[in-house]
Amino acid sequence: MTTSPPAKSASTTAFFIQAAISFAVSSAAVAGGIVYLPVSSWVRAFLALGLLYVITSTFTLAKCVRDKQETEAITNRVDQARLDKLLAEHDPFSTQSL
Repeated sequence: MTTSPPAKSASTTAFFIQAAISFAVSSAAVAGGIVYLPVSSWVRAFLALGLLYVITSTFTLAKCVRDKQETEAITNRVDQARLDKLLAEHDPFSTQSL
């Protein structure tokens, strides 16, 4: 039975760093906008809480998507292994009737 090579990661280190910097800059920009917004402190606190909620929801969604993709990848590898086994055991020139 042949095994398929492990799946390569689709993202590079540079892409990861770019995404992390982009996240930090955008979060800091929105937080700075909230701080310097000419409104009362209650409105600022409400907007800051909203920002934190969006950030935590984003991390949760990203984790769910990643977990789903990993589950699908494992399922696909198991299905491929079953197919490889069936093909290895199949003899098209067998004289046995089905």
